[in-house]
Amino acid sequence: MKNASASAAERGEDSNNHNSKSPAKRLKDVEVSVPIVYGTISFWLGKKATETQSHKWTVYVRGATNADLGAVVKRVVFQLHPSFNNPVRAVESPPFELSECGWGEFEIAITLYFHADACDKPLTLFHHLKLYSEDEPGTQSIKKPVVVESYDEIVFPDPSENFFARVKNHPAILSYVSAPLGLHSVEEVNEAKEEETKDHPLSQWFKNFSEGDELSKLAAARQQVQGHIVKLRNQLSSMNGQLESVVIECD
Repeated sequence: MKNASASAAERGEDSNNHNSKSPAKRLKDVEVSVPIVYGTISFWLGKKATETQSHKWTVYVRGATNADLGAVVKRVVFQLHPSFNNPVRAVESPPFELSECGWGEFEIAITLYFHADACDKPLTLFHHLKLYSEDEPGTQSIKKPVVVESYDEIVFPDPSENFFARVKNHPAILSYVSAPLGLHSVEEVNEAKEEETKDHPLSQWFKNFSEGDELSKLAAARQQVQGHIVKLRNQLSSMNGQLESVVIECD
């Protein structure tokens, strides 16, 4: 789970792409959680394969239910191996993906830049491109690709009012955690399958993370923790009030 406001991601580029105005008011005790999947799908080229062009692959960041991430992510920068022409590639709009051909495996840095009202710090993820199956070593097929994906959640604590207003009607890609406000739960996210992107050419190979037990467990645990935080803050506020009363009486 990645906390967007506390990310230690490096700034690969300047911040001129962000809006200069930052929303002042933030919603306390609210978290916006964006489930994402990032990974690669690689196809062996078969008879068309050459020594330097043996596979065609695609690296991407997508919503956990294939939904559009454009409401949160402004652009994505992929850092490829230095041997590629223009190894730093920026994708300015969804779908946030990049396709290439090659012969070797390497680590790809994936940097997400968010809309200014969401977070002004980019988040960098790392993914290792796999061209050969570890489950079936020595076998290759032009019909069955090698798929390696990772699931994660980007959490935006105390979101700005502007950001919250823009994304609150996107249950297919976002879940909200807030004990006092009772916002969208992970169950509502899973029920929003009608809004999923169905026409992506690689969708048949995508793994299904939205129905996994881990997703429900994470949401339930986070909701429970959020409830405890609100309860403790209320208790602390009450104790501070009692302490102030004691001080006044002593004076």
